[in-house]
Amino acid sequence: MTFDVNSWRPPADSEIPNDTLGSSIRRGIALMTHTTDSLPAFAPGRINCTNCHLEGGRNAEAGSLAGSHARFPKYMERTGAVIALSDRINYCFTRSLAGNMLPAGSREMEDIMAYLAFISRGVPVGMKVPGADGLIKMPGDLVGDTTRGKALFVTTCATCHGAQGEGQGIIPALWGARSYSVGASMARVERAASFIWHNMPLGRGKTLTKQQAFDVAAYINSRPRPDSPGKQDDWPFGGAPKDVPYNTKSGHLAYRAPPLLPRANARGAVVPKPQRAASLRR
Repeated sequence: MTFDVNSWRPPADSEIPNDTLGSSIRRGIALMTHTTDSLPAFAPGRINCTNCHLEGGRNAEAGSLAGSHARFPKYMERTGAVIALSDRINYCFTRSLAGNMLPAGSREMEDIMAYLAFISRGVPVGMKVPGADGLIKMPGDLVGDTTRGKALFVTTCATCHGAQGEGQGIIPALWGARSYSVGASMARVERAASFIWHNMPLGRGKTLTKQQAFDVAAYINSRPRPDSPGKQDDWPFGGAPKDVPYNTKSGHLAYRAPPLLPRANARGAVVPKPQRAASLRR
């Protein structure tokens, strides 16, 4: 049977089965929607999975998770290794949520993976569907201006996200101790600009110019945010994107590095590379 990538759509929540697996899937989307309330020890900030992965991870212009279950294990350049889906989920917990690793064998991890498998239903192993490459690339010649970005933030963003970017209710913090870490993809100006231009203000995406999106992203990412322990080991074979805001051992120099805030549990914030079995024997 031929897979038609253009006509495929992730299944709706109404298609979740009414059985034990369905219960796990429902717990998974609940955890992703209410991450900080459900898992405060692992996601202590003011930011949930679905604040970035909009529409339950189905939005192709907002870090789509649809089809993700069919793409792992995969090689990740930032890690310099082949990683499992559970590792990729933990990169979100430790970097994007500025929290701690969720145990790979936990029921919560299995529930999240069950949901990702559900919204990947029917996608052949290794196949990419729309949104599979992450946030859509933005023009490479644009440079954000923090002064213009601050003015635009005050008039366009602060009503929902707060004057100090602190967030409120289900609206995420954009900087400060409860926001995403410097090691998150969103801490790169171009990545943040893509998310902003395509989706913000929420429900009115693409109403800003792309330059305005870069300006707002530059301002937001210039503000203090949590550190990302182990970040210096990223892109071990080189090739870090030019706007990565921290130095790496492989020779990348930080682009507009923001002030960094210490992490309460630095050890829990590092996802280890897969190790050989012999080194893991007890």
